[in-house]
Amino acid sequence: MGLELNYADGQTPLDETEKEGLKIKSITTQGELDQFEQLNIEKAVGWTIRKKLKGETILTEKFIKDLHKKMYGEVWKWAGEFRKSNKNIGTDWTLVSSSLKILIDDTKFWIEFQTFSPDEIAIRFKHRIVSIHCFPNGNGRHSRLIADIIIESIFSQEVFTWSRSNMVKANETRKRYIDTLREADKCIINPLIEFARS
Repeated sequence: MGLELNYADGQTPLDETEKEGLKIKSITTQGELDQFEQLNIEKAVGWTIRKKLKGETILTEKFIKDLHKKMYGEVWKWAGEFRKSNKNIGTDWTLVSSSLKILIDDTKFWIEFQTFSPDEIAIRFKHRIVSIHCFPNGNGRHSRLIADIIIESIFSQEVFTWSRSNMVKANETRKRYIDTLREADKCIINPLIEFARS
């Protein structure tokens, strides 16, 4: 029996090749997958705390890949590797690396010249990286953790609360989150910042 996945609004379907990258073959349901991924993510959060991160480390392609691998490497073989196919959202897969470099350079500029408030810099980064959609899956959770890392490690401020939800389950909180992402797609960033702090 293979892995059967049910996708909530805003989630990116995996193709069959990506599904074959599942390391734990006993996982057959969405609930089991969510549980194993959450355990892996909790370990990744611990890793980021122990690492005592600095801005010059965070804003690199290497760190962005390493963080994804720490978050999903016990579950997926392709964790930490940029996607090799196009999805329902995101840049063309061949442009992921160059799009990410532009985002990193933009973010360094925003920080150096205090273009936006710390919250807005972190959330703009989060929105842009999820729009690029670097990885086959896990982009939303990865982008939220990076926003937390940026706000805490670069700006020495409290992490975001994200309405105290991991937003994996299709519920009212996830719907509000997806709505604020769609507003950010239209360059209206404040609802997403407010959601992150709610």
